[in-house]
Amino acid sequence: MRKLLVPILALAVLTIPPEAKGKDFSKNSCIQCHQTLDEKQAKIVKDFQNDIHYLRGIGCEGCHGGDAKIGFQEGDPAISMDPAKGYAGKPTPQQIPRFCGKCHSDVEYMKKFNPGLRVDQEQQYHTSQHAKLLAKGDTNVATCISCHGVHGILPVSDSRSPVHKLNIPRTCSRCHSNATLMAAYKIPSDQFEKYQKSIHGILLLEKNDRSAPTCADCHGNHGATPPGLATVSQVCGECHASNRDLFGESPHKQAFAELNLPECEACHGNHEVKKTSDDLLGVGEGALCLECHTDPQSKAYQVAAGLKGMLDSLKSDIASANQLVSQAEKAGLDIAAAKFDLKFASDEVVKIQSLSHAVSLEKVKEEADQGRFKANLVKSKAQEALKDARIRQYGLAGSGVLIILLAILLFLKIREIDRRAGG
Repeated sequence: MRKLLVPILALAVLTIPPEAKGKDFSKNSCIQCHQTLDEKQAKIVKDFQNDIHYLRGIGCEGCHGGDAKIGFQEGDPAISMDPAKGYAGKPTPQQIPRFCGKCHSDVEYMKKFNPGLRVDQEQQYHTSQHAKLLAKGDTNVATCISCHGVHGILPVSDSRSPVHKLNIPRTCSRCHSNATLMAAYKIPSDQFEKYQKSIHGILLLEKNDRSAPTCADCHGNHGATPPGLATVSQVCGECHASNRDLFGESPHKQAFAELNLPECEACHGNHEVKKTSDDLLGVGEGALCLECHTDPQSKAYQVAAGLKGMLDSLKSDIASANQLVSQAEKAGLDIAAAKFDLKFASDEVVKIQSLSHAVSLEKVKEEADQGRFKANLVKSKAQEALKDARIRQYGLAGSGVLIILLAILLFLKIREIDRRAGG
């Protein structure tokens, strides 16, 4: 769907060049006739005037065929719908992919509008689950118009478009949240509801973060299909490549394959992917490891406990160092170098969180030791700086007391001199 303008109907070869953007269609018999038929037809004409095809100079005949000019000239709209002129009328659901693909699969023709536009959408669509069911006569499945619209098709970049990045989940949900419709395919209808609560959905729908994945990023768009068990990790790995590779090195890789488990999905879920937390690791309450490893005497249980223990120990050292750094900062000390070292230690926490996918005590220990070394070094420097500050404070206080005593003695001496002079 990326930067792709898919027409609703595209059967006949278009003859109006892109330079005709904004062209006056006042002598188009299709428009002149349909806007007077009824309210529904008038709305179609109105919507079409905002359609990307209309704005590129493509009239009704560009998709439906026929000759709109002759009908206007002869004063008989029926002449415009002459099959001899290529008139095709309204396509059936099975005809729609080819209807659109007639133009959008034509490399040379699409170059006239944008050399960067993809021309494989129709080909991809035929690999989708939608197309396979359509070929069997199921007209309830999605075609081009189900997602892109009909006469008011907008560019993907337009925030009003149903296939705009921020709108894709709701567009898919128009069918996939319909429990009655999905029941016929034995598919659940709560995917969008779960997605809204997922970290991906929150980022996209609430925070407008377009880097978050939508349905199309995981399932594909024109070639939409359910990911198989063997491909789930590859789908997730498109964004989470490091975690995917680390999992591939872990003992879980072979175990999951033998148990036919979908790797990432087994722990994180699919549509309702929750924001990760360190509490998911280890053997504490809410830890995912306990879903499989419940025997405290097992090696797996002890590895899980060890991974969490090293992570918690590092975080504790960082918290202690951070507290001392804050005290030093409030005391007005220069702790820029210490804060930099503390950032290094915090980075080790992030590395360990990712390394947990490798389930390797050795690798985690290596990173944890580096982080703790930096954290303890910061603690030592902060303690030394605070100690020096206290010594300076005590010295300054002592100096102040001495100065006050000297001032008092000087004052008394002056009074004594004045008294003698007056006597």
